[in-house]
Amino acid sequence: MKIPLQVTFRNMQPTKAVEARIREKVAKLERLYDEITSCYVVVEEPHNHHRKGRLFQVRVDLTLPHGEIVASRHPGRHLAHQDLYVAIRDAFRVTTRQLVDYLHRDPHKVRGASSHAA
Repeated sequence: MKIPLQVTFRNMQPTKAVEARIREKVAKLERLYDEITSCYVVVEEPHNHHRKGRLFQVRVDLTLPHGEIVASRHPGRHLAHQDLYVAIRDAFRVTTRQLVDYLHRDPHKVRGASSHAA
């Protein structure tokens, strides 16, 4: 990645374990497509709602050479997102699906390790 991974935590304290899990997920994306320019991840615990408890939202923003992917899992639909790791998993599943779609339709793509013939 040309620009280092950026992880932002909102309305919650950052943890090394959560950041490590995010780095693992990003590393898997890079193995799928090594031309990712940047990745920005926001992990948020929206303000407490008395009816719902603690629900987490994770947003992944990838910048690619010929496009951008933004994937987010909103907690309103998924009570499973009371578990932060489930919210991270779901957000990266959506991101991976969108990246695969990008790779199938972008004629400029390079899969896996870069190998440019001279």
